[in-house]
Amino acid sequence: MTFTLAKPITLTSFLERPETKPASEFIDGEIIQKPMPKGRHSRLQGKLCGVINQRTEDAKVAYAFPELRCTFGGRSIVPDVVVLQWQNIPFTAVGEVPDNFEIAPDWTIEILSPEQKPNKVIGNILHCLKYGSRLGWFVDPDDSSILVFQPGQQPVLCQGGDRIPILATIPLELTAEQVFGWLTMQGAD
Repeated sequence: MTFTLAKPITLTSFLERPETKPASEFIDGEIIQKPMPKGRHSRLQGKLCGVINQRTEDAKVAYAFPELRCTFGGRSIVPDVVVLQWQNIPFTAVGEVPDNFEIAPDWTIEILSPEQKPNKVIGNILHCLKYGSRLGWFVDPDDSSILVFQPGQQPVLCQGGDRIPILATIPLELTAEQVFGWLTMQGAD
């Protein structure tokens, strides 16, 4: 959903507005509300965060945040999953996670919802890469594929048994088949 405003809004004005549910993003001077996550989207988002954090949090390697607002490069976006390496999390002076993140994630994951336009979602991944992200996943549940973006490289399409590129510091290996296998919860471990 796109809101049309009578006069252009600035990023600062956007950030002063109350949060919406689902979240709204500020992209190229427009406010775009994300669609409400549905079952497959929520399942993949939750499992990705859980699996990544299970491997990284205790060792203070990285952390996966669901739906974290990131404001940088003139945009304020809310990727489905934001992964930050531990040393890049801007902890407060007392060691807490801050409310505002003004950095690009190290790894951004977007899960396509039926109501979304793929190029807008991919545009957010490319924006992240332009401002320092090292990895982007575009997850499409409809065709069980993950399009992987890395700086200075051609995108790679992962399906079936293809191993999906993950940040080198994260001790995790996944295939597209494993990721989309999480959608089948009957008999899941």
